[in-house]
Amino acid sequence: MQPQVSNALPRTDKPVKKLAYLKFQRHGDIGMLTLNRPAKRNALSDAMVAELDACFGALPGDVKAVVLHGAGKHFCAGLDLAELANRSAAEGAAHSRGWHRVFERIQFGRVPVVAVLHGAVVGGGLELASTAHLRVAEAGTFYALPEGQRGIFVGGGASVRVPRLIGAARMADMMFTGRVYSAEEGQAAGISTYLVPAGKGLAKGIELAERIAGNAPATNFALMHALPRIAELGQDAGLLMESLMAGIAQSEPEAKRRMTDFLEKRASKVKRRG
Repeated sequence: MQPQVSNALPRTDKPVKKLAYLKFQRHGDIGMLTLNRPAKRNALSDAMVAELDACFGALPGDVKAVVLHGAGKHFCAGLDLAELANRSAAEGAAHSRGWHRVFERIQFGRVPVVAVLHGAVVGGGLELASTAHLRVAEAGTFYALPEGQRGIFVGGGASVRVPRLIGAARMADMMFTGRVYSAEEGQAAGISTYLVPAGKGLAKGIELAERIAGNAPATNFALMHALPRIAELGQDAGLLMESLMAGIAQSEPEAKRRMTDFLEKRASKVKRRG
């Protein structure tokens, strides 16, 4: 008899009472979510993924952005291979779809996510990082997709999200050859949005999340939900969706207030940041 697998990772929108593998803290309007399994290099188990699902489904209503980072020396070293048991093809596909649902909840959720990367961002760790809306990498971060050398294929969304960051050819090279990207190579290729010195990632992530939290909610919604879909459309359909989203956003009372503040010189002008 085949072992039972958690292919239907539990869906929950209830408050999270106890976390075994994650830690959630508040920093003003920001939610700080820590992968808290450092002894295992924060490798993703099914239980850990289920907690991610629960956390993003039960964020406090006044949280406006989330910073996602890892405890210890690594962000996430990938799938916990100890759980890769004797699954049938159907069980393996169902399990992958369970991860897809959870990671979609992060990418297309209620609030933007800033991932702070350090150490290993490998396999499922890169899949998780690619769900974030911004990625801050510390010097010393490294990226890999070792599934090709393990005789398996990615199952947490990498084949969709990673090529959108670096291109299908670069992803194929990583899997064909086991190529490891350094922090600097990952920045040049497009994996990370920001590259900072070692130890400076969390401060930068919080700074960015605070800026994001200060945006009008309709703008953040458009950037999270509309922009990625517009980018996949043909020009005519994309421009139409842009017009509809622009009309919705500018009709919001918050947008009207901000525009009035700018026109009446109560809002700062664009300045180059250091």
